[in-house]
Amino acid sequence: MPGKKLVIPSSKNEEDEAAWWEKNRVRVEADLRAAMRAGETMSLSDALSRAGRKKTLVPVTLRLPSEDVAAARELADDKGLGYQTYIKLLLHEALQKEAGRMSRK
Repeated sequence: MPGKKLVIPSSKNEEDEAAWWEKNRVRVEADLRAAMRAGETMSLSDALSRAGRKKTLVPVTLRLPSEDVAAARELADDKGLGYQTYIKLLLHEALQKEAGRMSRK
C-alpha cells in the first residue's frame, strides 16, 4: 500500500515556509542519507513522499549513561536537532546497517 505523499504547502511568507521545512527536514534528510549509503540515488520528490508516510510509533523507555545523554545533547545541538530525535535517528541508521549485514550472510 503506497504511503501518503508529503505535500509541501504553499506559504504566505518565507517564515512559514522555513518553519515547515525545519519541521520536516529530519525525515527527508534521513531518507536521502540512507539512499546514499546504499549507493542509490533518490529524487527530492521521492524523499518527500517517503517522509510523509505515517509510521506506527511505540513509546520506549531506556536507561542510558549520563555521559551518553550529554554527548547526544551536544551532538544534536550542533546539528540543530533535539537529542531524542538525534538518538532515534542514530538507532534507526544502526538498525538499517545491521539488517544489511545480516542479509548479506
